[in-house]
Amino acid sequence: MAEAVENNLREDAEEQQEQAMAKREKESKANSVVEEEGGSTREKEENNNNGEQDVKVDPELFSCLLQPLSADSDLDYVGIRRLLLFRKAQAGAARRIDWRCNGKGYVAYRSFISRPRNWENLLLQSRTSTPNQSGRWIATPAPLSLLFDLDSLSSSRELRGINQARNSYSSNSSDYERSQRSRKKVEPAYSFVGMHCIFDQCKVAVTVLKFGNMSSDLLAYGAADGSLMVCTVSEPPTVLKQLKGHSKDVTDFDFTTNNQYIASTSLDKSLRVWDISKGLCVRVIYGVSPLWCIRFHPVNNNFLSAGNANKEINVYNFSTGRLIHKLVVDDEVTAMDHDHTGQLLFCGNAQGCIYTVSMDSRTGALSRSHRNKNGSKSKSPVTVVQYRTFSLLAKGPVLLTCTQDGSLSFFSVALEVQGYLTLRCSLKLTPRVHRIRASFCPLLSLEKGEFIVAGSEDSNVYFYDLTRPRHTCVNKLQGHSSPVIGIAWNYGENLLASSDSSGMVIVWKRAKAS
Repeated sequence: MAEAVENNLREDAEEQQEQAMAKREKESKANSVVEEEGGSTREKEENNNNGEQDVKVDPELFSCLLQPLSADSDLDYVGIRRLLLFRKAQAGAARRIDWRCNGKGYVAYRSFISRPRNWENLLLQSRTSTPNQSGRWIATPAPLSLLFDLDSLSSSRELRGINQARNSYSSNSSDYERSQRSRKKVEPAYSFVGMHCIFDQCKVAVTVLKFGNMSSDLLAYGAADGSLMVCTVSEPPTVLKQLKGHSKDVTDFDFTTNNQYIASTSLDKSLRVWDISKGLCVRVIYGVSPLWCIRFHPVNNNFLSAGNANKEINVYNFSTGRLIHKLVVDDEVTAMDHDHTGQLLFCGNAQGCIYTVSMDSRTGALSRSHRNKNGSKSKSPVTVVQYRTFSLLAKGPVLLTCTQDGSLSFFSVALEVQGYLTLRCSLKLTPRVHRIRASFCPLLSLEKGEFIVAGSEDSNVYFYDLTRPRHTCVNKLQGHSSPVIGIAWNYGENLLASSDSSGMVIVWKRAKAS
């Protein structure tokens, strides 16, 4: 009896074990089926995503796949061809277009790494200077024409294209391309033998610099700390006076005809008159807004015109400091210049417009004659307005304007129509961050052209011919280590001064014409 009970219990335990094992096997099979289904689902989703990405990346391939096949086409051949086309590498030209290194293009970087090995030594030998040796003569071991072969690290693809109109044209190629194409033919008038001297007392940006009237050696420059330096570049180059009084950036200044006084404007809303020989401020005129530009009347130095951020052109009596006349325009006046007769005053505003203002040389009364737009479509502040009495291109008086977005415009001036301006040509450079200035080149070339010199953000000084739609850059000078802001020629036309945002002023010596 006991044995029968034990046998029954043993059989029951075996049945329970078999049922448990069967249950485990069913659960494991179900899990494997779920995993396989989930994996296949994920693979399908990934394939679908990849398909969508392929369509987004290469829509032309997708449209090719949708095209119907011909009756005699080989499916294997068609499939292999489509796969090879999809995996085909891009051409070398396309790769170079999309190639980037530190934001620069392939051509620019290739030119950067292919420079001469001793280019740094050539630059350092030409611009060695210390605060204790400021203004000393620099012995240049080799002409700067060796440095012209150095290519600035700038993108060669920026601002391409040439737009020509019936009466004006603009050039939109980069400084690098223009200098590359024109290195073989450099105008002899713009060849320089080296640096004449260096002034580096300022530790902030030198915003404006000018040579004295009818003077080849008197140089003055204003800085962002409000100081004015008066120097002589004759042997030995020295700083004559340091004029301190402004509390903010010096925006502009002008010499009297005899170079005895300087009148300066600043962002501190004041106009100051300085006696150069004494180094003293003899008059201060306070305004209600920052002052941007100032000019002495070329015939009657007792009239002093100044433009401010309050949209006003004010005429002051130099002897008494009293306001004689005021003219309100559409926007703040940022640059100005007189014609040679003093009867016309050309002013630029913050929207890129140029005003022609008539001025009475006896009373100082102002009246607006014309309002002109520069060659640029954008509204950018005018940084330079410069008048010249004659040009080979225009056969008469001309006007040069420069805006902060890098637009240079060249106008012919009709004096018989109260200074009406006609745009002759324009040049579009790279946009500027600083208020970079430009100037007419006083040297007349034997060829018909209009040459100007301008600073740039890439620390170079460029010479342009505004009449060339291509190959506009005819020369460049390298030596600054920061953006070049100010540009000025001396009266003898043999020295060019340039200033940068680090406070350095370099006086370049032009080569003698052979």
